[in-house]
Amino acid sequence: MTYNLAVSPDFKPELISDWFIFNTWIQKQIGISVHLELHHDFNEQYAAIDAKKVDLIYANSYDISRLVRDEGFTAIAKPHQKPDETVIACKLEAGFDNVKSLSTPVSIAQTCSPDVNTIGMIMLEPADITIENIKKIACANYVGVAKQLLKGEADIGFFLEDAFNDLSPLIRKQLKPVVSSQIHLIHHAFLVGPAVNEHIDAIRSSLLSMHEDKSGALILAGLGFSAWDPMRQDDAEFIIDLIDTLVCE
Repeated sequence: MTYNLAVSPDFKPELISDWFIFNTWIQKQIGISVHLELHHDFNEQYAAIDAKKVDLIYANSYDISRLVRDEGFTAIAKPHQKPDETVIACKLEAGFDNVKSLSTPVSIAQTCSPDVNTIGMIMLEPADITIENIKKIACANYVGVAKQLLKGEADIGFFLEDAFNDLSPLIRKQLKPVVSSQIHLIHHAFLVGPAVNEHIDAIRSSLLSMHEDKSGALILAGLGFSAWDPMRQDDAEFIIDLIDTLVCE
């Protein structure tokens, strides 16, 4: 039987090859057949989940709730010391340095990453900016968000902090962060679906010891983190409750 692995579409495009290498590694470690399916956007991934075509997934914090509570997935690991923070940035020459200086309506360049966009909107609340007085500019990736800012098409942009820091020096020097989240408790996680329950222990063991293997450590470095930390179900429930609280505020 072949299982399907998905990756949250908010990862950097240059990591595509690294995820394929990871997929090859995990198959060799567990001795099962795994097909890596990289979806173009969240809507495509949600459709695959609805169709029961996702068995393993590296999911963002926002999607953990549905996967765990509605689809029966089990959270088994999270990237070591790699919280998901959001940065709101603007063009360097913009005439404001904080969100309270923004005037409405505000044009916002953003990807389809639900966790980043949710936290970004929360950080705009001190300026009384809500869904009613913004214009959204949809972008395929964070480089696209940056381009919208540089062209003057958007006032601000929402970035995953890692993605903002990974922009090229040429682009970074033309932008400035306006505000960054400091939550420290939200992160992506590796989840296993019900169809793969019999392999959970083997997958968990392989991931948690991955950094001890020379090739495994190199693969992790390519993905942008040093190791996997264990994640229990109550850790997942904590993130779910936290995201629910943020969304409801």
